[in-house]
Formats: sequence, C-alpha cells, structure tokens
Amino acid sequence: MLLLNQTEMTPASLILNGIPGLEDMHVWISFPFCSMYAVAVVGNCGLLYLIFFEASLHRSMYYFLAMLSFTDLVMCTASIPKTLCIFWFYLKEISFTDCLVQMFFIHTFTGMESGVLMLMALDRYVAICYPLRYSTILTNPVIAKAGLATFLRAVVLIIPLIFITKQLPYCRGNIINHTYCDQLSVAKVSCGNIKVNIVYGLMIALLIGGFDILCITLSYTMILRAVVSLSSADARQKAFSTCTAHICAIVFSYGPAFFCFFLNRFGGNTIHPSCLIIVANIYLLLPPTMNPVVYGVKTKQIRDCVVRILSGSKDEKHS
Repeated sequence: MLLLNQTEMTPASLILNGIPGLEDMHVWISFPFCSMYAVAVVGNCGLLYLIFFEASLHRSMYYFLAMLSFTDLVMCTASIPKTLCIFWFYLKEISFTDCLVQMFFIHTFTGMESGVLMLMALDRYVAICYPLRYSTILTNPVIAKAGLATFLRAVVLIIPLIFITKQLPYCRGNIINHTYCDQLSVAKVSCGNIKVNIVYGLMIALLIGGFDILCITLSYTMILRAVVSLSSADARQKAFSTCTAHICAIVFSYGPAFFCFFLNRFGGNTIHPSCLIIVANIYLLLPPTMNPVVYGVKTKQIRDCVVRILSGSKDEKHS
C-alpha cells in the first residue's frame, strides 16, 4: 500500500513554465541564449579538436582544458536546448524520469567543472613552483586518474540527491517555474518535507565548491609567493600571464555560481523569481561561452594553432 501511494504521488510528467512573468518576452530572451549556446558549442568543440589533433598541445595544461571544454559542453547542452524548445515551441512538458536525468547531468557536471578548475590551479602551481619536475609529476596516468576522481566525486555526491528528490510525494501539481529541472525547484513542487534536500544541497556545495575554492586559494597563494620572489620583471610577467586565462575562467564560473547560490538561499522572498531564473541560466551559459574565447585569446599556443590551420586552409584554396 505504501508503494502504491508513493507511485500515485509521483507525476508522470512535469511542466517547465519557463520564466514566469516574462512569457511575452520568451522569444526575445531566446536570442541571447541561443547565441551564447552557439558560441559555446563551436568554441568548445574547436578547442577539443585542436587539443586532440595538435601534437604541440599534448601537455597536461591542455588536457585539463579539454576536460573543462567537455564539461562545459555537457553542462549547457543538458539545459539550453530544452529551454529554447520552451521559448520557441512551447514544449513545456518533460517526463518525471527525464527531469531527474536532466537534474543529474546539470548538477554532476557543474560539480565537475569546479573540480577541473581546481585541478588546473594545481597544474599552474606545479608549472610555476616546480618547473623542472613538471613533466614527471603531471604524467598522463596522473592526469587521467585526477579527471576520473573529479567525475566520480560529483557522481557519488549527486546520486543520493536525485534519489531523495525522487522519493518526495508530489501532490501540489506538476508546474515548475523554471526553464530546467533544478533540484530545489523540483523539490518545491512536493508537499513533503524538503529540509533534507536543502541541507544535503548545502553539504554538496561545501564538499565540492568549498574544498575546491580552498585548494585554488592555497595554490595561488603559493604561486604568488614564488612569482614575487623572482628577480626578473620579465620572468614575473611571464609567470603571471600563464595564469590569466585560468583566473578569468574562475571568475566566469564561480561569480554567477555564488550569485545564484546566495540569491536562492537568502533573496528568494525579496527578488522576483524571473531574476533568479535568468541568473540560473547565465550560471550554466556564461562559463561555456567565455572559457574558449578567453583561452583562445590569452593562450599563444592555441592562437598559433588556429592561425596555422586557417593559413593552411587559405593556401589550399589558392592552390
């Protein structure tokens, strides 16, 4: 009987309502979303292509960048196509199972992105503080194990959250005022006690985000100490320049994440829900859009590869 009641309280499908209060502007809002998504797909696929085929980019720094690009692709693709379907075609319905799958991919790969940024900070620390041992410390097996550990950490922490959300009784309808299945938005449709969801969500944020930010802070503290101790101004500038792109990636990733986190926890009663939803979408779109642009502009090796490929294609056309 308990199983029957639980089954009856689990909806077959949910309705993603988009951005409440801005329904008339959905088509206009879709244009920047679609443009950013297109840039994210083209930019990250381009980076993955370069890193895979260019032998000069077969180094640990670029392997971690490939992990970041793949993570960004999955993270935005898990949410934005469905969001555009809501805006353009009013396809708001999503099965409960598909909603949970979307939730899993979004939260897992946002957690993995944080972990990859932490690994990239450690990579810069080793490169600047132990340059002679760089290639012996960060070998390909070490990089693969670090990437796998980062992925498994996110999976192990997110799967219980999915099961907790699945077990909630849903008797307040099936309309979610959001563009994708965020775990807190889905849990709010439930008529059960969601304190476990809130507490566990905070715990995940501390275990993943808190730990990674601590490691990044320690890494850059040691990097700063090592760079300041260099006698040559040119050497200091060169060392700092190798970190510029990564620092930008940290800002683009953690900036919207913190903003979204604090708005959801502490500003929910004073800020209009449409603002929260727009910020949540920017949180998933901004890093995938900007990371390939920043690394393409700031990294000389990537610029050289792009110029060489474009020059080669132009030569072929002329010949």
